[in-house]
Parts: sequence; structure tokens; C-alpha cells
Amino acid sequence: MSRELFNRNTRAIIYGFQRNAIQRMLDFDFVCKRETPSVAAVIRPSQTGAIGYHKVFWGGQEIVIPIYRKLELAIKKHPEADVLINFSSFRSAYPTTMEALRADTIKTVAVIAEGIPERKSREMNRLARSKGKVIIGPATVGGIQAGAFKIGNTAGTIENVVLSKLYRPGSVGFVSKSGGMSNEMNFAISQNSDGVYEGIAIGGDRYAGSTLLDHLLRYEANPKIKMMVCLGEVGGTGEIDIVDAVKDGRLTKPIVMWCIGTAAKLLPSGLQFGHAGAMAGSEMETASAKNKALAEVGVIVPESYDDFGDKINETFEKLKAEGKIDPVEEFEPPQLPIDYAKASKAGIVRRPTDVVCTISDERGDVPMFSGVGLDSIVEQNQSLGYTIGLLWFKRELPKFAQDYIEIVVKLTSDHGPAVSGAHNAIVTARAGRDLMSSLATGILTIGPRFGGAISDAAKYVKMALEKKMAPQEFVDHMKNVVGINIPGIGHRIKSVQNPDVRVKLLKEFVLKNFEKHPYLDFTLEVEKITTSKRNNLILNVDGCIGICFMDLLENLDFSDEEKNDVVESEVLNGLFVLGRSIGMMGHIFDQKRQRAALYRQPWDEILFAD
Repeated sequence: MSRELFNRNTRAIIYGFQRNAIQRMLDFDFVCKRETPSVAAVIRPSQTGAIGYHKVFWGGQEIVIPIYRKLELAIKKHPEADVLINFSSFRSAYPTTMEALRADTIKTVAVIAEGIPERKSREMNRLARSKGKVIIGPATVGGIQAGAFKIGNTAGTIENVVLSKLYRPGSVGFVSKSGGMSNEMNFAISQNSDGVYEGIAIGGDRYAGSTLLDHLLRYEANPKIKMMVCLGEVGGTGEIDIVDAVKDGRLTKPIVMWCIGTAAKLLPSGLQFGHAGAMAGSEMETASAKNKALAEVGVIVPESYDDFGDKINETFEKLKAEGKIDPVEEFEPPQLPIDYAKASKAGIVRRPTDVVCTISDERGDVPMFSGVGLDSIVEQNQSLGYTIGLLWFKRELPKFAQDYIEIVVKLTSDHGPAVSGAHNAIVTARAGRDLMSSLATGILTIGPRFGGAISDAAKYVKMALEKKMAPQEFVDHMKNVVGINIPGIGHRIKSVQNPDVRVKLLKEFVLKNFEKHPYLDFTLEVEKITTSKRNNLILNVDGCIGICFMDLLENLDFSDEEKNDVVESEVLNGLFVLGRSIGMMGHIFDQKRQRAALYRQPWDEILFAD
């Protein structure tokens, strides 16, 4: 285990979708001025499909990282990745780690989870050593090679990375059991030397995949590392292995080392200190005994943890005076752009919005419709017409206006299965399509010849009143100038003798509840002229809805400009779409309940002509 684990070209596969850890690794890459991102791919077993993509930032630029459902495919697609960072839970960390260790391209596995059964840990370790591979962990935050590569959340935020000078390599090799303490030690080393070259937290479980000594021996073999710092702890005998290595000459570089947990001797025996491995089972496993043994073989051991930094500084300065420290190539790390969410919260950025919404706001605890809470709408049992008023007109409509809207919705809700919209919805449903697709085919039929008369009737009668036309003048204008039949006038079946009950109900409601109704009055005069020519040229329901809606706006004191906005924004078509969707969905449900077969137009309804 003499090789360097990482370099500036190291790339990793991350098992488990850890959004923050991924971005922190890429931010580290950026401030280190790496040429390529260190994250090659992500494994997310819950994803649908073999491959997906995750958007991340590379400095200020967005890039994507592939997400795979299976490790096997990620390894095949990214043979250059030789590190697996395993964020699997303690239940699945064992099989995923074993799969990675069996892959030829993976050389190092960091196992983040803690609490993996000891037997499983031993099996992982045995396989790794048999293949000449390295496990960091379990129960680890990972490790870092300064200026080159970091595992997941090692060293914390980018601010901590820069503060601890980890964006470029120093001369110190550091190893500890504790991941939390490693963050503190990174900073302490940077303040008392030229900084960390590589730092590893082997993990706090009883059977870590690699030992403190394993990594110290690597540092011993690395000419770029001039001194070593090691943080041990109470429990286990890994620190005694270091004593033996110093004795037999395998470790010759200066080592500054301290075993934490000296207070354990004041407490009952068998007490665990945080990590599963931090529990002394014999005198030799106590922190005090290990510190004493280390000092006896020449390891630099401070009087207490408080003196740790001073001993690091003394050792470094001595090496420096002896000419053994190479100058550090210092540089100003690139300024990492601030995430928009953070900058916005701090009030130091402004960004133009893409969409303006003036009718609703769901950012608070309760969605607001034009300033009215949805909870109060429900609690006060407000009507559908009231809700439409808030969302379509941004105002609380009076009761007569609410009632008119609800009458229109009811009147337009269905007109049988034969009309084009319902027919299309039925045919699509019988073709086996879903509700949304079937409904869409029906709605897309709404236009100038089906439902569109509502809007056009309102538009042309509004034009007539604005120009102060007489009824006869309007009839002549539509025939001779516009060149179309009057929208909203005429019915295929209904006539003066066979009136449309829907029109009768609307007229009665308006005449009873609207103080003013100039649009309806004018249109009824027009109807007298048209029916004198043919008795089926009556005001139909679509026309009546549109024209009476203009009377509604008149009674709500809408200005001419506001009326134009209503007509041009297609609110009137919206009423028809809203109402008719109810019936279309009814027909769709009806066909699906019947398990109706695919529809085919009968031949006897088609004229086949040459």
C-alpha cells in the first residue's frame, strides 16, 4: 500500500445521490484549478431508466453529470474512474462495496456509513487487501489530497477549504480515526506549517478498512511529504503498531502524534467514546498508555492536545531550518461564484424575473388568490363563481355575478355525445388513451365553429354599441361589410316556435338580477330582424352567454379598456372550456366504464366518391 491514492486527474463514482457532497467536490475542483471535474458519475438505484443526468455548477457554468441505476453500467462507461465514494446505508454498504472491489478499474473505496456488522467489515477488508485495493472507512468522512481531490464532504464548506489552504499541497501527511476532528486538524496544520499534503480519516468503526499505520507508511514513501501528523484515540491497538514501525525503522520521518481520550481513565471501564472502536478493553488500549509508548520511541507527543499545534510548528520550523521543506507554490484560489439562493437571501444580487403572476401566491403557509387565503375561501364556503372572480378578474365578485358564472358553467357543461368536442373525446377514450389525452382532443376542437361564438358574439355586439349602430344597421354591416353570419344568431334545431330553454333561463336571470343590460336589449332587437327572415335565426345559447357577459361587466363598472382586456384575453372562451370539460370528462369516464371497443366510422355514414 505504498501508492498515492489520489492526484489531480482522479475521478470518482458516487454511490447514492448526495447533492451537497457532489457540489462541494466540484467547488473544490474549481478553486484548485483542476482541468476536469472529479465526479465522473452518480449511482441512484431508485431512478427510472438506465441513465439520467444531474445539473451541477462548475464554477459559474452549469454542466451535467450522468446518473446510472446500476454500478456495473457506470464502471463500464467510466473506466477512468478509480475511486468509489459509497454513501449507501449501513444495510447496503456491504454488497455495493464488494461489487466495487471486484471491478478491475476501482482501486479505492470510501465507505461513509457507520455501523456495518463487524463480520461484513472483515470480509470487505480481506477482499480489498487480496486485490491490493484500499478501503477508507467505514464510518468516515473520507479524505483529501490538497489541490487535487477530495472525498464528498471532507474538509467541510469551500470557505473551510480555502481557510485551511487545502486548495494547494503542503508538506504534511495527516491521518486520524475521527472525521470531525480532521476538519479541525486541517486548519491547525495550516496555521503551524505550510499545510496538509494529504489527509485521511480512516473511520471510527472497530474494523476499519485501512489503519493509521497503512497511511503513515504511504506518507513515509512519498518524497513530497516531509513530516507526518497523526491523531489517535482511546481503544484498539493500532497506535501500538506505529510504535513497532518506528522501532524497526519502517517509519523514519518526524511524526507528531496525540491520542485523545486521556480522560477515560477517570471514568468507568468499558465506556464507549463516540466511535465504535473508541473503547479501551485493556490498559494498553488507553490513550495515556499509547501516548507514553509513542513518546518512548521518539514520536513527538505533546503534553496535551492544547500543545498539539505548537509541536507541529516546532517540527516544521526545524525541518525548514534544515532545508528539507520545499517552497510551496502559492496562488490566489479562484473566487467561487455565490449561489443565487444565498446571494439573494443576503441581499447582494438582483435578478429580473421571467414570469409575472398577479393572481396567486403559494409561497406562504396558505395559497393566496388575489390576496384572499384559500383557507378562508373554503372555511367560508365561498362559491366557484367567487373563486373564478379572484383568479380571472382579481376581485371579489358580488353574488349576482358569481351566480351568473355558475349558471354559465352548468349550461355549457354538456350538449350530448354528438357534438364535435364530445365525439372526439369519446373516440380517443375508446382508442385506449388516458383521461388527459382524451380531454385534450375534445378541448382542441373548441374554436370558431364550436364554442367560439361566445367570444365573437360579445366582440361584434360590443363594436355595434361603441359605434352607436341601430339594430338594422348592425345586421347590414355584418352581411355587407364583415361578410359573415352574425355570431351567436341561429340554431340548427331551435326556433321561435321551439325556443332553447337554456337561452330562456339566461335571459330571465339577467333581466331579474342585472340593473343594466344594454347588450342583451340590443341583441333582442337584432333577433326580431333576423327571425322575421327565418324563424331559426334566434339568439342561441353561445351568443346569449357572451352578450350577457358583457352586460355583467357593465354592471361591475368595468371600463371600456377593461372590457377589451376581457374579450381579447379569451375569458369568454375560458368559460366554455371550463364548463364543457365537465361533460367531456363525463363521456370519457362513461366509455371507460363500458370498456368500449375502438371506434370505427360505419361505412354507411361515409360517401365514397370518385
